[in-house]
Amino acid sequence: MMKQPLFILILSLVVLAACKSGNGQTAADEAERPLITVTIEPLRYFTEAIAGERFRVVSMVPKGSSPETYDPTPAQLVALAESKAYLRIGHIGFEQTWADRLADNAPHLPFFDTSRGIDLIHEEHTHQHTEEADAHAGHAHHHSGGVEPHVWNSAVNARIIAGNVLQALCSIDPAGRETYVARHDSLCRCIARVDSLVRQQLSSPDADRAFLIYHPALSYFAREYGLRQISIEKEGKEPSPARLKQLVDECKAQGIRIIFVQPEFDRRNAELIARQTGTRIVSIHPLSYDWEEEMLNVAAQLGQPSVH
Repeated sequence: MMKQPLFILILSLVVLAACKSGNGQTAADEAERPLITVTIEPLRYFTEAIAGERFRVVSMVPKGSSPETYDPTPAQLVALAESKAYLRIGHIGFEQTWADRLADNAPHLPFFDTSRGIDLIHEEHTHQHTEEADAHAGHAHHHSGGVEPHVWNSAVNARIIAGNVLQALCSIDPAGRETYVARHDSLCRCIARVDSLVRQQLSSPDADRAFLIYHPALSYFAREYGLRQISIEKEGKEPSPARLKQLVDECKAQGIRIIFVQPEFDRRNAELIARQTGTRIVSIHPLSYDWEEEMLNVAAQLGQPSVH
């Protein structure tokens, strides 16, 4: 009988293959398509999945850049003015800083908020069970507008984002509605399969129920799957020595085994905690275009059986 981890791995590969498909377009064909601009790579994934070959989609914040601090180039502002629409993820720092200037740069351009309808996590909300524990752990993280912006790291939210992208595309291109609806339905089936695989991984008796992370990008993932996210960063600031000691003590007391780190952030504090606690550092890429792959990777890391 096939062991569960191998079975889930094979299923994951099948899902990834089903959710990705090339369009066979040449560079010339692609250049002729009308343009849509989005804020970040995960939103480009959802938008391309629904738009298909009817639009070319570009991200304002390129791979490897922080969407909290990125400034667009003049060439990007020119491309934005040539776009048919701008789709924002909702509350990311780049959007808070640049929204008015982007609108002034392209006053004719329709803007769509793809986070509309999402149950947002505000900065005073955390994954602690009591106010006393919240005050002790200090897991809140400050963002512009007081909203936790990483809304795409959740299957429930992904379906809402997909629905908002569908409405936006139908609004700017009614002739493509039938195509968009069909591709939206296919995307939602993919999201459902990913959600099912994540739940299978996390249902293991050995799966971690809490984790450390440098920058709290998995708040919605943690809420959706009943996990506890503990952020090393606090209110966007490096941890103090007292905070680091607190995190080390908490890791030891709760048997936390994983620290997630992202390439956009310095990992030295994570390495310091790992050396003192024996926790495992795992690189993740929440801003990756490959949304389904990242969701499955996080779940697989948390679902790994203990080696202790």
